[in-house]
Amino acid sequence: MEDWFEGMGDLLRPLVIGGVTLDNNLILAPMAGVTDLPFRLLCSEQGAALAGMEMVSAKAILYGNKNTEGLLAIHPQEGPVSLQLFGSDPKIVSEMAKRIEDRPFAILDINMGCPVPKIVGNGEGSALMREPKLAGEIIAATVKAIEKPVTVKIRKGFDAEHVNAVEMAKIAEDAGAAAVAVHGRTREQFYSGEADWEIIAKVKEAVSIPVIGNGDVTDGKSAEKLLVQTGCDGVMIGRAARGNPWLFKQIAAYLKEGHTLPPPTMEEKREMILRHAALQMEIKGEYTGVREMRKHLSWYTAGLPGSARLRGSVNQAESFAEIERLVESM
Repeated sequence: MEDWFEGMGDLLRPLVIGGVTLDNNLILAPMAGVTDLPFRLLCSEQGAALAGMEMVSAKAILYGNKNTEGLLAIHPQEGPVSLQLFGSDPKIVSEMAKRIEDRPFAILDINMGCPVPKIVGNGEGSALMREPKLAGEIIAATVKAIEKPVTVKIRKGFDAEHVNAVEMAKIAEDAGAAAVAVHGRTREQFYSGEADWEIIAKVKEAVSIPVIGNGDVTDGKSAEKLLVQTGCDGVMIGRAARGNPWLFKQIAAYLKEGHTLPPPTMEEKREMILRHAALQMEIKGEYTGVREMRKHLSWYTAGLPGSARLRGSVNQAESFAEIERLVESM
């Protein structure tokens, strides 16, 4: 039994990406509209060793888009963050990486996995899975432009007929990437069906840089399974963390001790929601903060008795006081 626990403990370990050493190998995936500053802060406190920022357009930085500044905000109390850029022009992506390098992010990530039609239509995100040569040029130019480690997020492939994650990972490594994160679905799948962990194992066999597995990790057991089955170096958690920052602490406890922590109590949920809401107001002001809190509240309360009614009320809320009142009534 003791040997088994020791083996389990080994699954939760520090992860070195370039010159950055992370406390453990649990990573919050970058998610547009989700992983803003308040949410990252909560996940870092709960044990995420690296938090992915919402993706930022390299062109938006170039043209001084006013909304971009908010996306680039980093809190001094956050743990290490990874700033994710997307774009399809090696010159623009690398020059914008250089322009923002003095900001306090630890790692620069290049998005080659986003499946959203608008992004793909512009030849960005997962469209680059169809352009391996261009992808390599973007990575190489960015690695050359900045001192900080550059990582890449890719998918299994563009569609079932074009599964090329192994080729893309090799290109990334050859171009100087410090790590690669692989989502085990194609662009065509978006987030449907099951993630193919076999492709993550194949990427791990093919490259010597750290490989971060992503897709369908929802608890300690699935995190353990992904690490054991694929041999990957780290676990990236995305949708399962929405409304559930505690997930990182739960996975860490399971990997370290084989121990399943109890779910948060209703009181802990209330406290977390109100803290999240207060951070939103502090950083974004009441008007924007309240509106952005609506989706988070629907994730926090999913599955609770009366959650549909609560969501309806939350969507009408206009102030922090109203949110507070609704949360206290949960």
